[in-house]
Parts: sequence; C-alpha cells; structure tokens
Amino acid sequence: MQDIRDHYREKIVPKLKEEFGLSSAMAVPKAVKVVINTGIGDAKENKEEQERVVRDIGEIAGQKPVLRKASKSVSGFAIRKGQPVGVSVTLRGKKMYAFLQRLFNIVLPRLRDFKGVPKKSVDESGNYTLGITEHTVFPEIDLAKVGKVRGLEITIVTNTHDKKKTMRLLEELGMPFEK
Repeated sequence: MQDIRDHYREKIVPKLKEEFGLSSAMAVPKAVKVVINTGIGDAKENKEEQERVVRDIGEIAGQKPVLRKASKSVSGFAIRKGQPVGVSVTLRGKKMYAFLQRLFNIVLPRLRDFKGVPKKSVDESGNYTLGITEHTVFPEIDLAKVGKVRGLEITIVTNTHDKKKTMRLLEELGMPFEK
C-alpha cells in the first residue's frame, strides 16, 4: 500500500491543482495538523486514571500528549482553575499522515454500524472534526489495561477556508464519507 503522504504529493496535488485551476502547487489544499483530544472530567481527582488516559492517547497518536488544565473555575461542573480537564495531542508531518492512514483504512471501518463519516462536519475555517465514542477501536489499545472507555475528538486542520476544497481534499486522501 502506498504511503498517504506520497500519494498526496504524486496524485492528489496535480489533480486538485487542475480541478481548482490553481497556478501553483503551494496553493493546493493540504492537511496542516491533526488534533486529538478527550475529556477526563470523572478522573480529575484520580491521578492513576489520568496517567492511564495519557498513556492510551499517546499510544493512539504515537507521541506524548499533554494534560490540559482548566483556565477558570466553573462551580456548576465542580471544576477549579488549574485542575486537569482533558488530554490533547497535535500531530504534524509524517506522524499526521501515518495517523490519517490508520484512521481512514483501519479504525473507521472497525466502528460498529459504520456507514461513513458525515459530510456536514466541516466548519467555516475549512477544518473537519470527527467524534469517536470509543477509543478502544484503535488497534494500539490493549482492552485489558483500559480503565474506562472514552470518547475522542479528532480535528483535521487544513490550510484552506473553503468547505468545498476541504471536502475534495479529504475525499482524495481516502476519508470514507457517507453516501
């Protein structure tokens, strides 16, 4: 199977350049980064569970994530400023393309009753956000070591501010959209 990064350079760039009538290959839409994050609301007091979540997200991403802390106190959610509330990791370059390839070809097809990802999840900035309800669908996760099944939010950030161009880029990269 061809690496998704090479496929982008060799096949997708010339195709999108012609399709959108662009004069330069640098003007072709591209994925800039992928941000993976999850909340740890129930584990905010449990250090062991926090470490487990950080380990799981690190295995999924292939690099060490950071623990995100609350920027302000919210009494309704029993959150104090500086308290851990989430785990986040940003992927760029080779790691980003490797993650996207695994996501499109292995993880998404493993989801229960998967019929494709929704096309409406592109925002005005040209970024695609996908929610996954169970982080255990990733093959890197050992089910015996999972404390609690958590949801993930995966955002694919692009360099374009056009929904149409973002959709075409993701289609060409191999994202399985719903029919």
